[in-house]
Amino acid sequence: MHLCENKKNNLAAPYLCENKKLLCETKTISMTENELSRIIVNTAFNIHTKLGPGLFESVYEEIMNYELTNSGLFVERQKEVPVYWDNLKMEIGFRADLIINNKVIIELKSVKTIEPVHPKQLLTYLKLTNLKLGLLINFNEALIKDGITRIVNNLLFCLAKSLRRKDYFSTLKLCEIKKTT
Repeated sequence: MHLCENKKNNLAAPYLCENKKLLCETKTISMTENELSRIIVNTAFNIHTKLGPGLFESVYEEIMNYELTNSGLFVERQKEVPVYWDNLKMEIGFRADLIINNKVIIELKSVKTIEPVHPKQLLTYLKLTNLKLGLLINFNEALIKDGITRIVNNLLFCLAKSLRRKDYFSTLKLCEIKKTT
């Protein structure tokens, strides 16, 4: 295998080079949660544009897994995450739909309405895994931008700066920001 120096794809897993002939390994380059979020949101948009709403959650999960893996991201699907209580370890406290590059949890839904418990559930997952960013994506919306909720856990970033920019962040709903002390 050849080591690609393709700066366009700063990913931590194998991918096809631009010439599509050689399978290349990238250098392990750390992507931020926001960079990963951009890729995830674009992927969800593309899937929703092609398929639309109304399919089972498992269909969207399978396709998201396929597309994100093919884009070179490290994806863990239905990852069993333990929960600890005092000296008790529960091997399967919950199953995360998708965990991307050990940095972002994606919780997928295909429901009529997101219930108030859904963002809270994802925030709990973030706290238990000590991850900073989660995306709650409901594919059962006419416009996918209305189905994407960004959940943050102790992530420091400038909200005002994000809202001034004319990028995808302005269309995402911000649920909770907590500053670390």
